Amino acid sequence: MTEIKLYNTRTRKKELFRPIDPSNVRMYVCGPTVYDRAHLGNARPVVVFDTLFRLLRHVYGPDHVTYVRNFTDVDDKINARAAESGRSISEITVETTQWFLDDMAALGALEPTHMPRATEYIPQMIAMIEDLIAGGFAYPREGHVLFRVRKYADYGRLSGRSVDDMIAGARVEVAPFKEDPMDFVLWKPSSDDLPGWDSPWGRGRPGWHIECSAMSYELLGESFDIHGGGNDLMFPHHENEIAQSCCAHPQGDFAHVWMHNEMLQVEGKKMSKSLGNFFTVHDLLTGHDGEPPVPGEVIRFVFLSTHYRKPMDWTKQKARQAKGELDFWATTLSTLPELSELEASDGNPDPIIVEALADDLNTSLAMTRLKKMAREIDDRRIFAALSVDEQAERLHAFTASAAILGFDVVEMAKKLRDQPLEKDLKYFELALVFERAQAKKTKNFEEVDRLKTALLGAGVEVRMSKEGVELLPGPDFDPAKLEALK
Repeated sequence: MTEIKLYNTRTRKKELFRPIDPSNVRMYVCGPTVYDRAHLGNARPVVVFDTLFRLLRHVYGPDHVTYVRNFTDVDDKINARAAESGRSISEITVETTQWFLDDMAALGALEPTHMPRATEYIPQMIAMIEDLIAGGFAYPREGHVLFRVRKYADYGRLSGRSVDDMIAGARVEVAPFKEDPMDFVLWKPSSDDLPGWDSPWGRGRPGWHIECSAMSYELLGESFDIHGGGNDLMFPHHENEIAQSCCAHPQGDFAHVWMHNEMLQVEGKKMSKSLGNFFTVHDLLTGHDGEPPVPGEVIRFVFLSTHYRKPMDWTKQKARQAKGELDFWATTLSTLPELSELEASDGNPDPIIVEALADDLNTSLAMTRLKKMAREIDDRRIFAALSVDEQAERLHAFTASAAILGFDVVEMAKKLRDQPLEKDLKYFELALVFERAQAKKTKNFEEVDRLKTALLGAGVEVRMSKEGVELLPGPDFDPAKLEALK
């Protein structure tokens, strides 16, 4: 069996992954607060942990992995959005939850095993809070219930800071009902115009942190294998989850491995509305501010080209390069007579790609290997020299390798084959890119000029720039002349 090594934020080192129960590998990832469209940064942990989910399913079997990702559907941001829009809270959360699912599906993300909504687990949260009070770890005050941070000796171990350092540098809510500035809210009162549930402490609603602890306990147990999320959640959210979970269920040890992805930038800068570089996944998928739509597989490609523990910089150039590579894969497969028999699930992923993913999700290395595999198939002189069985083996290894990374290259190729014009233009775009690269080495642009002249003669507009090549059918486009060029 493939050995998986993962970087554990809690121990600050890469460790051999040993699941508690190999027949039921369990993972929890913090999901979105559903009040608006998911921005690009929200999508990174989805793609990262979807890739880990795929790896775990490959190694342990699809029926032996349980993946939970929650929806926070009770939150002050949701309440504010409802007040601003005049719409009901339930209407907003139902709509935005579906938006999130649709956008993430466009990025090739599988749906987790369970997608609990916080409002479905209020009784479990109340029960956990009661246990914390009974154990002396929490206390009720003025309709609130707060967790006593200093009662948990290991608080701060995940983020590597002491409680006193946190008080000096953190944004903590100062309130007269707190025994200590670091104590955090487990339950808070609700006015009549806000969502609320009856509790021993009056009508109210849960604090943010207790949600994930209650849902993970109910769905995964007191101890489970992996807890993931963005590194912006490490403090205070994940620190608070650990504290309340370990104190409520001392017989368990909560999550064994903690994984955090780094943040996202846009064109080298932090994504911000004030900088004008803030956009949602939906903005990219549908086109925004005059920009053309960006396919979901292109977004995924750019994400996976950078290791999850490194900051990822989204740039237009990376998106163009990703699209060019994906077009190349689709075009390569679309020209093969075997395409109609291909299925993405056939065959086994390339061992080098599996090993790369098993090494703390080294997706950048896996993507490099996948590119090489595509070029080996595209090299007709080498590919044609293989036996029929060897050709099938290479094709199946490529499609299965792409699938474990979340790309259905077979479907991409079939769609391209069903669009003859687009297929032909992609073919000649790639040919021009290749010939131009060769010409820069040899200083002989004869073939580039020949292709360009022939395309113009067929009524194709040829746009060549430093970023790449784009071919567009003009008003005098003649498909017959394009076919004769092949």
